Amino acid sequence: MAHVQSNAVRASATPMQKTSTGGLAPWRENLVKQLILDGLSDSLEVTELARACALSRSHFSRAFKCSTGVSPQDWIRCQRINKAKQLIRDTDLTLTQISLECGFCDQAHFCHIFTRSEGINPFAWRCKVVRAVSCTRGPNRKPVASGLARAGLRSSPEVIVTTQIL
Repeated sequence: MAHVQSNAVRASATPMQKTSTGGLAPWRENLVKQLILDGLSDSLEVTELARACALSRSHFSRAFKCSTGVSPQDWIRCQRINKAKQLIRDTDLTLTQISLECGFCDQAHFCHIFTRSEGINPFAWRCKVVRAVSCTRGPNRKPVASGLARAGLRSSPEVIVTTQIL
């Protein structure tokens, strides 16, 4: 009996390697991710991604989720939001231009998905990022109105005063 118990203790202490079954082969996963990243501004169909891997749509979706932990649609959505955040932070494009550049059908859909993902709408996120950047620049900060102009909105004295108070 003692021999069985010592083997059981030794077996549980030995680290077991997790073997993931049912996922995409690494080359297929890399191929699909690159196709998605290259085509973010286009309409991406899961059927086309599955075809690129020579798999059925359902098998591809299951394998992709097993490999990445999220569905292909969720992974695409996450990549689009990441690209949108980068464009908001690094360019002067309007939110409409950004939404189209990231493959969203319109600005309303983009705002809805962005807000659901980040907990804040894209305009407010832009203002927050611009404010954070201007605070790190020190005394040579850009005026608040430039953030409004960058977002594609016309500024009025009332808006400037309101945003400066905040």
